[in-house]
Amino acid sequence: MSSIKIECVLRENCRCGESPVWEEASNSLLFVDIPAKKVCQWDSLSKRVQRVAVDGPVSSVALRQLGGYVATIGTKFCALNWEDQSVFVLAMVDKDKTNNRFNDGKVDPAGRYFAGTMAEETAPAVLERHQGSLYALFPDHNVKKYFDQVDISNGLDWSLDHKIFYYIDSLSYSVDAFDYDLQTGQIANRRIVYKMEKEEQIPDGMCIDAEGKLWVACYNGGRVIRLDPETGKRLQTVKLPVDKTTSCCFGGKDYSEMYVTCARDGMDAEGLLRQPDAGGIFKVMWSLGGK
Repeated sequence: MSSIKIECVLRENCRCGESPVWEEASNSLLFVDIPAKKVCQWDSLSKRVQRVAVDGPVSSVALRQLGGYVATIGTKFCALNWEDQSVFVLAMVDKDKTNNRFNDGKVDPAGRYFAGTMAEETAPAVLERHQGSLYALFPDHNVKKYFDQVDISNGLDWSLDHKIFYYIDSLSYSVDAFDYDLQTGQIANRRIVYKMEKEEQIPDGMCIDAEGKLWVACYNGGRVIRLDPETGKRLQTVKLPVDKTTSCCFGGKDYSEMYVTCARDGMDAEGLLRQPDAGGIFKVMWSLGGK
């Protein structure tokens, strides 16, 4: 059996930390704080953090092949130049829904930036339902809308052979799969691969590991769970010392560590006393060869 070590590597006090992305070139973790409107880069070697403020809620960030980053800000797909902190709008969606914003987003292996929208929350996970849609920004800057009637568009990733697209609409309390065509970006045949258990609460961000298993952060559940998307079984539960776990990604040397973001918005004073690291960045490490 492997033993697990969990460490808060950065007490950032994010209101809603999200979208962790490992940047191998700089040994850094990128992440966003959605309502604080900032993109952050934590250097795992120097332990320094750099922050770039933007002009709207920033819900996801990704590496850009040309260098620099892309991000979803408000209802805009944007390019972000870290050096001069400038933002260039690439495309805008949901123009008829002024109360909407993007939520989670990720780039597929062919360079399409998938991200979905949702209505602004009145409290964490409380919002007008069915207002969101799933979109992708293609490398030629055209935007495709895949479907609408989404509540909280959330975690997304692709199978290791790129033939399956995994997706979470949080308030459906399930992890779904689609057949995926990497050449065209087409999706088809939506099905449920995992239904959340009651104590797991709300499925949020998601990533895939080197064995093709899914890891899902459970908002209000204080854990990340490892799922086998082929059998629909939960394989492992990693409990964290914070309730509002939001997303996860692998990084570090050989991508052997997992980084987990979380939130503190919606917590009362007593809750924050009990969970002083809420809003921080956590690192999960396995020893004795287990993952």
